Amino acid sequence: MLINVSNLTFEYTGFRALNNISFSIPSGSIVALVGPNGAGKTTLLRCLSALEQPLNGTILIDGIDVLEHPRACHRKVGYLSDFFGLYDRLTVKQCLFFVARAQGIKTQDCAKAILKVSRQLNIEDRLENTPVELSRGLRQRVAIAQAIIHQPKVVLLDEPASGLDPEARHSLAELFLELQQQGMTLLVSSHILSELEAYSSDMLILRQGRIVEQVSIHEKSKQLKTFKLVLSHSSTALRGILFNTPMLSHITINDKQATFKLDGGVNNQQQLLKKLVEQQVPICEFSPITTNLQDAYLSTVQS
Repeated sequence: MLINVSNLTFEYTGFRALNNISFSIPSGSIVALVGPNGAGKTTLLRCLSALEQPLNGTILIDGIDVLEHPRACHRKVGYLSDFFGLYDRLTVKQCLFFVARAQGIKTQDCAKAILKVSRQLNIEDRLENTPVELSRGLRQRVAIAQAIIHQPKVVLLDEPASGLDPEARHSLAELFLELQQQGMTLLVSSHILSELEAYSSDMLILRQGRIVEQVSIHEKSKQLKTFKLVLSHSSTALRGILFNTPMLSHITINDKQATFKLDGGVNNQQQLLKKLVEQQVPICEFSPITTNLQDAYLSTVQS
């Protein structure tokens, strides 16, 4: 595992923001960090980036103890805060040069690093502009470029799409997938679950400073698989078949339509469909209902 957190606790005066949480994140994943306001998401990101000192616990990133060696951690981690800052009187190139030197990149290597990251973020033609001359989306790209100019293994992003229009959000999702393909591991906090679904491989749910669940989004979707059955006309046989089939649960029937959860794979689907056909139930549609990230999240926090 690239990131290992054990028994992490963080307290503000009179308030415990993180309460003895533990989790691991594998290399090459994009993890959606979700939870309501005040759940502890920003505090967790700041602890991982060695910007906050927790009350107790351990954080290991690529084998480095973050609390014992924060500067070494900074070489491995890129962090973009929710309210990022850019130097409006500097050009984009100067902003990137400043961060490159702060990250320990040698002066003679800065030009190469700036060229590489500006190409990664598609801002190569904006290097001579100042941030005030750029759109919100381009400013966001510059801020991300600052966060990854040292090519970190881990990128922590707090509400990265805040204030962006739909086109810029889509572009940002594509960027995150590109960074993943280049070997970076991303932990992205956001309230916009549909946006996270476009690129996330895993979901980490925080609530009241505790880990509610950590799960593969793909596996979670399989667990929540629900089917829809539509008839051409009402059938008195339908209710008896569905309620007397052990592999079905959460059954809802409304005249010519029914929904239910089906345990097992395609064999169980085939058996159910065969039974319905044999009983001459007038089926015109039998299909799975796609489960999205919001469904998975709500299922977890409401259970």
